Amino acid sequence: MRILVSAAVLSCLVAVPCSAQTILKSEPLMLAPYEVAFVKDASCPSGKVLKVTGAIRGLHRRKACVALAGEQASLATATP
Repeated sequence: MRILVSAAVLSCLVAVPCSAQTILKSEPLMLAPYEVAFVKDASCPSGKVLKVTGAIRGLHRRKACVALAGEQASLATATP
């Protein structure tokens, strides 16, 4: 029984996604308040990505250029 429980716990730990961030090719149309999306576009200099933070109704999204390490990010396509 202990082996079964240990195996289940270990498989959950292995299945947990690492801290990698997905970098989108375009800014998402809908973004929940305080949700963060990283976008690779021409508005930021080389080596940096645009960090977009969703806002509550009536306020503008926050946008800032930030640097991400190559091993922390993976490139994906945004779905409109």
